[in-house]
Amino acid sequence: MSDISVTKRTIVRHEVPSQLLKEGVRTIRVYLPPGYQELLSYPVVYCQDGEDFFNFGRVATISHRLILESDWDPFIIVGIDVDKHHRTSEYRTDGERHSAYVRFVAEELLPYVENNFSVRRVPEERLLAGDSLGGAVSLSLALRYPQLFTRILSLSGAYYDEILREMQSYQDLSALSLWMTVGLRETLYETDHGTYNFVELNRTARTTLEARGAYVDYREKDGEHKWGFWQSELPEALGAFLGPDAHM
Repeated sequence: MSDISVTKRTIVRHEVPSQLLKEGVRTIRVYLPPGYQELLSYPVVYCQDGEDFFNFGRVATISHRLILESDWDPFIIVGIDVDKHHRTSEYRTDGERHSAYVRFVAEELLPYVENNFSVRRVPEERLLAGDSLGGAVSLSLALRYPQLFTRILSLSGAYYDEILREMQSYQDLSALSLWMTVGLRETLYETDHGTYNFVELNRTARTTLEARGAYVDYREKDGEHKWGFWQSELPEALGAFLGPDAHM
């Protein structure tokens, strides 16, 4: 992996072994930036819904262009795939598989990535990214493993009552930095377990986090609960953490 072309977009797939997950393995897709060298080290973005982030969010294509054309420092992206049949159970705080999934990311996936790729190993150089329930599970990870994760990119996070209660159980969240967006046309979004006002969910999450000292860069824009909206937000979102004018 030490001779990646300066212009080529490189994505590799790995199967991460797991003793925590029932399947015993989880697929990840990894974007390596132009000029990737094993002798260097890079910030890393961990994306929930990895397949969707790559295919619908076009996160690798967007990042590659920004690195090449806008003079961003290179970074690595790890997309964590999920079986949609188990997504709610893994991502939702009260889900049957949630605890095992969160432990898998922190205790098995992270060491695997750090042993196989030249990523930086401090919380300030790791970014968790997620859409909808992916935003909620990213927050759960940061709450439970503050020594590993402190930065979250949240696209229309599904901050239901159970993740709200988890936030409220902490007194001091001043180590957390979140970039949050939600679409103003998400006020009556139907899910398989109810209809929710995502604008209100995100406003409540923001207030709860800020009351506990977290830094929240928040916006509401015209948009729906869809990848068309989230994809358009990614350059600004990534830029807040990784761009030349990063402030988070």
